[in-house]
Amino acid sequence: MKKIAILGSTGSIGTQTLEVVRNNKDLQVTALSAGGNIDLLEQQIREFQPKIAAVWQEEKAAELKIRTKDLNVKIYSGMDGLLETATEPESQILVTAVVGMIGIRPTIAAIKAGKDIALANKETLVTAGHIIIPLAEEKKVRLLPVDSEHSAVFQCLGLEKGNKISRLLLTASGGPFRGMTRAQMKNIQVEDALKHPNWEMGQKITIDSSTMVNKGLEVMEAKWLFHVPIDQVEVVVQPQSVIHSMVEFEDGAVMAQLGTPDMKLPIQYALYYPERRYLPGERLNFSMLKELRFEEPDFENFPGLSMAYQAGRIGGSLPTVYNAANELAVSKFLHGKINYLDITEIIRMSMEQHKVKEQPSVEEILSAEQATYEYIESRW
Repeated sequence: MKKIAILGSTGSIGTQTLEVVRNNKDLQVTALSAGGNIDLLEQQIREFQPKIAAVWQEEKAAELKIRTKDLNVKIYSGMDGLLETATEPESQILVTAVVGMIGIRPTIAAIKAGKDIALANKETLVTAGHIIIPLAEEKKVRLLPVDSEHSAVFQCLGLEKGNKISRLLLTASGGPFRGMTRAQMKNIQVEDALKHPNWEMGQKITIDSSTMVNKGLEVMEAKWLFHVPIDQVEVVVQPQSVIHSMVEFEDGAVMAQLGTPDMKLPIQYALYYPERRYLPGERLNFSMLKELRFEEPDFENFPGLSMAYQAGRIGGSLPTVYNAANELAVSKFLHGKINYLDITEIIRMSMEQHKVKEQPSVEEILSAEQATYEYIESRW
């Protein structure tokens, strides 16, 4: 029996992780955490019977305690709750499915406690890769990528240990606005940006995919996960989302991982690595697949991607500013406070005004995040 804990169990990755648990009787959930959706969290607690559960707000945690008083579950709140979830003694692997830099401290705590990490929280490595990677190596903990692109690279590298990588090729669908100019994107509304052509994801990551910022975050994350310079990580637009990513080796051979756009595959692969298990769902029908198209990314009309390369090359605290500015800008867009094109403009201005701190500590990372928020709030 493999025992798992999940940070962010009510979100898109969290709920799909629990679908994988339902399909595999040798997985047991020992801890769950959620942001504020206590209705769904209560349902999950009743179904999966974790030992502990956490919700961010103290008031909602108090309500959840009342609702679950008939169950043998401890309820926590706030950062303490995330840390309790991350370090639950019986769990062997932590699925980090929360969105944002809130995942840094729980991930560090889990690594220190010797837990393997099924990593779906890309912001952790983007902003604190210089801390996380050496710590994981010291504690001999495995970082198992859950993002479809990084999982694809991970799978392509599986039998190639020791062979020199020439390039990592991260594929992107291009999002709902592929081929559009910034002038054409001027009046985009929230409902337009939430219509991803291929994937079903949470709101924040769906907006990030439409701006290509999500791909920028993945580029920075790949640098840390696979120990390559950022300029060896390239983005290729593959509109059908059939090829999830590729690796080119020094002899010119390219290995690709293909499949239908289903996040349960990389989730299950991370939970059972290196074993593959049967996964219900659609399969690629090659007789119906008439072509695979490839395009270069549009850096001019989607500047969020070029700014990610800039942040990744400079490093230090700048990736934190990139990420924090995007998080707040996306939130403002979703709440109707800014226009769509303001998202990348806010990122650009936040990066330009920031004084980079090299090798920032966790406290300095969080301080840079807060300073970025304050800068943005003072102007928008």
